[in-house]
Amino acid sequence: MSAELRLSVSHVTTYRYTVPVETAQHLAALRPLDCAWQRVLSHRLKIDPVPAYESAHIDAFGNEVRYFSFEAPHDYLEVTSETTVELAERWAALDVWATPAWDTVAAALRYRAGEPYMPESEFVFASPNIALAPELRAYAQSSFAPGTPLAVGATDLMHRIHADFVYAPQATEFDTPALRAFHLRQGVCQDYAQVMIGCLRSIGLAARYVSGYLRTVPPEGTPRLIGADASHAWVSVFCPGTGWVDFDPTNDVLADLDHVTLGYGRDYTDVSLLRGIILGGGEHTVEVAVHVAAQ
Repeated sequence: MSAELRLSVSHVTTYRYTVPVETAQHLAALRPLDCAWQRVLSHRLKIDPVPAYESAHIDAFGNEVRYFSFEAPHDYLEVTSETTVELAERWAALDVWATPAWDTVAAALRYRAGEPYMPESEFVFASPNIALAPELRAYAQSSFAPGTPLAVGATDLMHRIHADFVYAPQATEFDTPALRAFHLRQGVCQDYAQVMIGCLRSIGLAARYVSGYLRTVPPEGTPRLIGADASHAWVSVFCPGTGWVDFDPTNDVLADLDHVTLGYGRDYTDVSLLRGIILGGGEHTVEVAVHVAAQ
């Protein structure tokens, strides 16, 4: 029987403006997904000041996106997301050596006129932050010799990125392209994830970006994971017969009971947690506080 765990998530983002914002429109992607291994037991989103208008919709990737706008001047914005989720263990039965050969999967994902469409193939292509570059392809090929089982190659690639890159929060920005982070060999979880996705796509595999959270306080006797006090990001790789398999290259682990899934996209640009357009505001500061704990 698979293990289960209940986690509570608190995520508070506060913007303070030196000049009042006159009008603003924002998008928030802060509700975790309901899926086979994750059940949302409760979710509350509090916005201060109270918006003039709010609505919600499901985007093209299945994520819930909240739209809200302001029509009155305000000199701060605080968005608080509080969630409780129940997680089920995902990988206890995964045999990486039993997964299909990566090159067979890559061949099946290629477009052929008249052949059945595989929806996973939309995650094979380049995206705004992730180019299909020869450098990424060459780096990936060291992990993917012909006939290598897909999950074996992906695991080795994750190990290598974790070993070759330095976690350095000041080295990159939110919009740093994957190829630049690859040449720097440093960055944060977003960069680790986008580099790994770029490597996988460059050899024809389907890989998507996952936004989420990490458990802040680990079980006794286990190491604290990198990135646990902020939102996190990792990689999901399509593996026929198994489904999507989630790899966290920042921490060199499969994403499992410590990881709360918020949403999927092609890269960070599809699932940034808060974004918007404001009129006014001058300079601003932002504070983010994330806490994830077992109940």
